[in-house]
Amino acid sequence: MPEYEGVVIRPPSEADSLILQYTIGCSHNQCIFCPAYKQKQFRIRSLGEMEQDVRNCLPACAEARRIFLADGDALAAPVQDLLSLFSLLRTSFPLLQRIGMYANAKNILRRTLEELKQLHEAGLGILYLGIESGDDDLLGWMRKCVTAEEIAEAGRRVKQAGIKLSVTVLLGIGGADRSSTHARRTGELLSAIDPENVGALTTMVIPGTPLYDLQEQGRFRMPSAFEILAELADLLSHTTMTRGLFFANHASNYLPVRVRMPLGRDKAVEMIRAFVRTGDATFLKTEEMRRL
Repeated sequence: MPEYEGVVIRPPSEADSLILQYTIGCSHNQCIFCPAYKQKQFRIRSLGEMEQDVRNCLPACAEARRIFLADGDALAAPVQDLLSLFSLLRTSFPLLQRIGMYANAKNILRRTLEELKQLHEAGLGILYLGIESGDDDLLGWMRKCVTAEEIAEAGRRVKQAGIKLSVTVLLGIGGADRSSTHARRTGELLSAIDPENVGALTTMVIPGTPLYDLQEQGRFRMPSAFEILAELADLLSHTTMTRGLFFANHASNYLPVRVRMPLGRDKAVEMIRAFVRTGDATFLKTEEMRRL
């Protein structure tokens, strides 16, 4: 099987994919809420290393149909290197249908539309983009180093290239004070991008992150479970997608929600708001059960 360095994270939808670790860590690695890659020095593995990994996993995975390239943002690699890797994967796995990877907006914007189209034609079927919020003030505070408009442009460019786009947003990252603004502006950003899938995760304040330190200093307060659900309803009400799915069923979420857009949106918003009005915590996931 392939060699892995440290903990390897993949999207829930890649559960059945072959995971190959092309980059170690994350090229950005500054977000104040994220503990995932703090112990890793970013680097891009060579084609020779990837060839060895492929040889190691072929006996067990020769019929792989989907491959996910970890770690944080394989799109940081030079386009020609990615094309060489994709060629290796297509040759080695004849049933391969899709290659997926995480990406950040900065690395997407470093690629021209033509380069993204090249990658799509070579096998790149889906990109996972963490946008977290559509509020520029929050994006700066989180150290995302990108604006909402830049995120929107990155998302549009991915879709123009024919690549499926799945984005994630963070419930609660605005704290109790900016919850409403965060929800509205994030919904507006999602509407501008119009991705195929949205995953709404609930912020987890992890020891060792700058966000945890801010919470300990009293400078950040996570909204309560019902405040989070109210934020989710508000965010969803401001989100217009022409198609696709809106998920809030991650392990971090208090209440599982799955909405087919756009037809199911209004019903889901009313259902969530009605649940909030009851104040009944019986069906909420307990803190002990919420996990990454």
